[in-house]
Amino acid sequence: MHFELGKDRIRHRGPDWSGCVVSGNNIMCHERLAIVGIDTGAQPLTNEDETIVLTVNGEIYNHKQLEKQLKTPTQFKTHSDCEVILHMYQEIGTDVCAKLDGMFSWALLDTRTAESRLVIARDPIGITTLYVGRVSAHPETVFFSSELKSLNDECDIIEEFPPGHFFDSKTGEFERYFKPTWWDAERVPTAAVDYRQLRESLTAAVRKRLMAEVPYGVLLSGGLDSSLISSIAVREAARISAAAQSDTEDIDTRGARYFPRMHSFSVGLPNAPDLIAARKVAKFLKTAHHEYTYTVQEGLDTIADVIYHLETYDVTTVRASTPMYLMSRKIKSAGVKMVLSGEGSDEVFGGYLYFHYAPSAPEFHTETVNRVKNLHTSDCLRANKSTMAWGLEARVPFLDKEFLEVAMNVRPEDKL
Repeated sequence: MHFELGKDRIRHRGPDWSGCVVSGNNIMCHERLAIVGIDTGAQPLTNEDETIVLTVNGEIYNHKQLEKQLKTPTQFKTHSDCEVILHMYQEIGTDVCAKLDGMFSWALLDTRTAESRLVIARDPIGITTLYVGRVSAHPETVFFSSELKSLNDECDIIEEFPPGHFFDSKTGEFERYFKPTWWDAERVPTAAVDYRQLRESLTAAVRKRLMAEVPYGVLLSGGLDSSLISSIAVREAARISAAAQSDTEDIDTRGARYFPRMHSFSVGLPNAPDLIAARKVAKFLKTAHHEYTYTVQEGLDTIADVIYHLETYDVTTVRASTPMYLMSRKIKSAGVKMVLSGEGSDEVFGGYLYFHYAPSAPEFHTETVNRVKNLHTSDCLRANKSTMAWGLEARVPFLDKEFLEVAMNVRPEDKL
């Protein structure tokens, strides 16, 4: 009964379908939000003889590239971008984690040996949420879930699953697979900014995130971050739509081909400056713009629900999440399932006001690294849970791992 209750508590994250596979002492469940492979991508996924079971929350943007890297001729059972994880694991084991370009939390059960092996992984920055629970009386039993509310009835020990790591039941340990050059906050880069490289890497980050088979859009506040993402998305969608379709392209371009007209969304109190600014940007970009307003009372009435979905009482996170939560409900009611958002740029480039008072360039850089490392506790948590509360997925180009490799290696003097 506890199991069913916990499973139902996160159905808001995936209202399109429910799946469950029981194998020995292992139970794998999935609540699906169908965005890619909508006709055949129901989960959990299995290999040909069903000895490996996979359930994934997220998107694998380089799935086409990884499919080409498979050494064994493989017949895919679905059109899901996530199925490639299963086949790559069969060839290279846990090394698959470092090859993935995307946002994800996934669990893979390998029953090919006498003692089943469970591998769990979370994306490098922690864009998707993931938790691990244990029961003191039964320390050999481990639970994993995208939200705390699935675990608290059963587990007396619950911790956040660390981003950029995988858990392997063979060792019972977490291992970090994400090891970028910028991870050491004390290592201060000296390379001058290369604006062309920066622009091209961000453009690529946006372009790959247009992968979808459902209506999508952009969150547009009228500020620099969201306006930049929106402008790139509009331009790249138009380019993809106008170009001849090619099977040789390394990214999945279905989204822009199916839905070339970009929709933009903004939210605020009546006559808020953000709404006015967003209106101007949307007019310039010629998006199909949707503007939502709410009252102070509506915001106050929503706080209890926001806290329930966020699973935190942090004042700043709750305050920032309230308009996003309200807007996500409106967006989903319009039939949209995926949006691009501008989270992460202030941490990467030191955009917050207090960064202006950094004592030195090295300390400025150290703070940006630490802020990016901890995004999973704040902005990523907010963006994921505020939107997924309504079955809406938010993708964040500024936290693309290849873009971060460029932006976080710019000398801090060029960011000050």
